[in-house]
Amino acid sequence: MTAATVDELLTRELRDDRTALVDATGREFDHHWLCTTSWKAGNFLRHSGVRNGVTVGIVGSNPLALLAFFGTTLLEGTTRFDPPTDLTEVEAFRALVAPVRDLESGSYDLPRGAQRVGYGTNPEEPDIHHFDAGVWSENPAFPPLDIDSDTAMLTDGAETYTHEDVLEAARAVVEEFSLETGDRVVVRDSLSDPRTVVAGVIAPLLAESVIVLSGNDESTAAERGEYAVSGESVPEPTRIDLDGVSLDEN
Repeated sequence: MTAATVDELLTRELRDDRTALVDATGREFDHHWLCTTSWKAGNFLRHSGVRNGVTVGIVGSNPLALLAFFGTTLLEGTTRFDPPTDLTEVEAFRALVAPVRDLESGSYDLPRGAQRVGYGTNPEEPDIHHFDAGVWSENPAFPPLDIDSDTAMLTDGAETYTHEDVLEAARAVVEEFSLETGDRVVVRDSLSDPRTVVAGVIAPLLAESVIVLSGNDESTAAERGEYAVSGESVPEPTRIDLDGVSLDEN
C-alpha cells in the first residue's frame, strides 16, 4: 500500500472487515473498527488541545493506547510512548493518556496546563478526562486531512521522527520480511522504542497484516504470530530484530 502520511492508512475507503488488531486476550478487531474508532479518538483528544506542534504521552500497549496514538497522529501531534514520570520540562507537552489508576496515584508530574486523560476505570478526580467514555460517544467521522510528510509523529525524548521517516522504515520492514495480508506480527518490545512502533504497528498496517499485542503472556502470543518484533531472541519462526529497523532522524 502506498501512503505519504500515516493518516492515509486509516481512510474511509480502506475500511473493511479483515482483522487488523488482536489484543493480549485474543480479542480481534477489524479494520473498519480501527479506522472509525481512531477518528473518534482524534475528535475526543482535540478537546484536550492536541494539535500540530504538541507532544502527547501515552502509557501502555493495548488497543486503547493505540487508539490514542492514531488519534494524536490524525491531529498532527507527536506521540511519546511510555514517557518518564517527570514531564514538567518537556517542551510543548499537552496531554498524558494513561490508566486512571496511574493518574490518580500521582505517578506523573505534568507541566502546567497539560491534560490528564485516563482509560480503564471511571476516574474519581474531576480533572481526569475519561478516554473510554469520551471516545465511544464521539462522532465517528473526521474532517478532511492534509498532513505534510515532514510533520513530526513519534519521539523517544532524544530523537523525533516524521511521517516520512516512519513510513520509509516501515516499507523496508514489509519488503525485507515479505509481509502479506493476514500475517500476524506480535509486538514483544515496548512501544517506547519508535522502532517497535514502526515494525509492529505501521508495517502491518501497510501490508494489511495483523498487529498482535502480546501483553505479558508471551507463550500465548507466540502461538498467534508468524512474526515477532523484539530485540531479544523469541520462539517465533521469524523475528523482526529491532536492530535491523532503520529510522532517519530529523
